[in-house]
Order: sequence, then C-alpha cells, then structure tokens
Amino acid sequence: MQYRRVWRGSAITSVVNPVLYLGALGVGLGSLVNKSAGQPLGVDYLDFVAPGILAATAMTIATGEASWPVMGSFKWTRQYFAMLATPLGPRDIVLGHQLWMTARVASTSAVYLAVIAAFGGVNSPLGILALPATVLLGAAFTTPFAAYAATRESDAAFVPVNRFVVFPMFLFSGTFFPVSRLPLPLEWLAYWERSVRCRRSGTLATCSCSSSRGSSGPSAPTRKGCSSDRCRDRR
Repeated sequence: MQYRRVWRGSAITSVVNPVLYLGALGVGLGSLVNKSAGQPLGVDYLDFVAPGILAATAMTIATGEASWPVMGSFKWTRQYFAMLATPLGPRDIVLGHQLWMTARVASTSAVYLAVIAAFGGVNSPLGILALPATVLLGAAFTTPFAAYAATRESDAAFVPVNRFVVFPMFLFSGTFFPVSRLPLPLEWLAYWERSVRCRRSGTLATCSCSSSRGSSGPSAPTRKGCSSDRCRDRR
C-alpha cells in the first residue's frame, strides 16, 4: 500500500538514472577513454561499463531494499507485527518480502537493460540473459542483508556495511576498469567481479565468466565474441 504513493518517483528514477550514468560515463568519459589509446579495453568504453553498472545497480537496490525497510518494519512502522495479526505466518512474511525485493531488482534491471540496448551496449541477443543473472545477483544480497537488518537495534549498523562492503565492491569489482589492473591484495576485494563479467559476457557476446589474473580479463572481449573452438575448450 505504501509503494502506491511513491511508485511514480521510483519509475522515473529507474529511467533517468541509467540515462545519466551511461551518458556521463559511457558516452562522456568513454569518448576520452576510446581516444586515449584507440579502445584500450578492446571494446568501446560504453560497451564495457554498461554491464558493470547493471550489476552494481542490482547490488545497491538489493542492499537498500533489505536494510532500512526491513528494520523499519520491525521498529518504526511495525508492519511485520500487523501482518502477524492476520493468518500470515513468519515464513509467509519473509518469503513475501523477499519476493517483493527481487521484483524491485528485476523491474529496475529490466529498465536498465533496455536503456543499455538503446545506447547500443547490447551486441548479441544473448544479452537478455543478463537480466536473470542480475536478478540472481540481487537475490544473493537481499537475503543476508535482510537477516542482518532484522537483528540490528539501530540503523547506524548499516553505515559500516555500506562503507566497507557495498561501496568498495561498487568501485573495485570490474565495473569501471579491469580487475587485472589492480594490485593483487585489492584483487581479492574484487571477487564480485565475476558477476560483472558474466553480464559483460552476455552483452558483448563473449563466452567466459571465469577470471584469471594472467589474462587481460575483461579488457580482451571484442564485438565478434569468441570462436567455437575456444568456447568448446573452456567448457
């Protein structure tokens, strides 16, 4: 019921945010990156950064929906207690809220993917597979973050998590530059880069979600994808 009052703002930001991100980073900054060394990443910077932004958006939406709204339903609005006054049980409430958070991630990610396609950042029909992969990524964050929020006494507990977990993952997970460019200690912080790589593989029509420091990593894919022999070997 509460979302009925704010859905227009969410719908507008779901469209405006990817346009601003892709316009500023993919087109604006990307034009400088592409000119600096003739596509040093192997593809246009827009094609490189767009899947990373898609994954980062799923992460931030999932963590946001599973943090303050969950705590608020316990301590401020007490919506969970109101639900328990109905025939719903705790299991129903948990599953229902998880389904809602996953739906939020899915709807916003679908809009992001459509905007990415409009910008020319999807080079294969397989790019549609980035959507279910992104939804799974969001679901991987909603469950533990909701459990964490349910056990905290104050929303101050979210500050260190966002500062030392979410924000570093946003910066150092291969969204804006290849993880292989990082020093080895920082590369361990970028383990989530594999999820970015999977979405990038789909939108760029490449075949690998694996990560190896010795290779050029996400700096290597091209619009042509990879040969069938190479894909067969990696399987």
